[in-house]
Amino acid sequence: MSLRVNSTAHVLHAFVNGKHIGNQHAENGKFNYVFEKDVKFKSGRNVIALLSITVGLANYGAFFESKPAGITGPIFITGRNGNETIVKDLSAHKWSYKTGLNGVKNQLFRTESMSKWSVEGVPFNRTMTWYKATFKAPLGNDPVVVDLMGLGKGTAWVNGNNIGCYWPAFISSENGCDAKCNYRGAYHAEKCLTNCGEPTQRWYHVPCSFLNAEGDNTLVLFEEMGGNPSLVSFQTTRGGSVCANVYEKKIIELSCDRKPISAIKFASFGNPDGNCGSFEKGTCESSKNTVDILTQECVGKEKCSIDVSTEKFGAPDCSGATRRLAVEAIC
Repeated sequence: MSLRVNSTAHVLHAFVNGKHIGNQHAENGKFNYVFEKDVKFKSGRNVIALLSITVGLANYGAFFESKPAGITGPIFITGRNGNETIVKDLSAHKWSYKTGLNGVKNQLFRTESMSKWSVEGVPFNRTMTWYKATFKAPLGNDPVVVDLMGLGKGTAWVNGNNIGCYWPAFISSENGCDAKCNYRGAYHAEKCLTNCGEPTQRWYHVPCSFLNAEGDNTLVLFEEMGGNPSLVSFQTTRGGSVCANVYEKKIIELSCDRKPISAIKFASFGNPDGNCGSFEKGTCESSKNTVDILTQECVGKEKCSIDVSTEKFGAPDCSGATRRLAVEAIC
């Protein structure tokens, strides 16, 4: 027999009699899908639980508020009796409903939580599992990050502070990235893609204000899909450079995270090519010295904001194309 669920949930988990039988998430912008898994029911009463998760996959567009995101149904049990397929619609059965998770409601992520934690036989690659560990803050004053690669999907807290949801198991397509980026011509979303075959994010910033410089710190993870928490690590990072690529009539902001900007490595107002670390001047370029302007405005400061305008940088002739300012600053 199998359980079949018509869903528009961004992520759907299914349980039968308390056992997790599988999950599925929307892919490639298609939010209507059918979740179907084989399942063994016991004779008598069975309990089906469905967990719908919204993670902001459909996050823009007209009539956004009217887009469904959840379990729309119908829900079926299907089976075979000889050559006959039997379908039972469960939609009219009595269903209960609640929001949130018991662990979040009971605030297991708080450092003063009185809940008991098991320290023996820590399970790896298990869904719907809470993990807790203590660590010492890295030495020094450099920014601190936590590497969550190796986990599946979930939420992380440091000393009771939520540092965000993670999903490193959600990998982008291997295809679509070009070795050389060129923004010339009409813009479309597939231009200059980067990090193909990689997760959207693996490093998460931990503000120094969240950390105890002396004594223990607490990391709590709620892992939804299964991962290996032993691979999690804390590190410090130093910003070698920061970049921006901003269209005309916008404001550019540069910041070195509480460290002064030491130099402007590259700056061009016109139609520059390339990515951060490999910017190149394009076919049109402002007559004013863009590097000198940004050096005067930003070097020696922890952050700076500049209006990207022809009044500030001059008016290069780019044959009607929208002009851009590309900058790489050294921290």
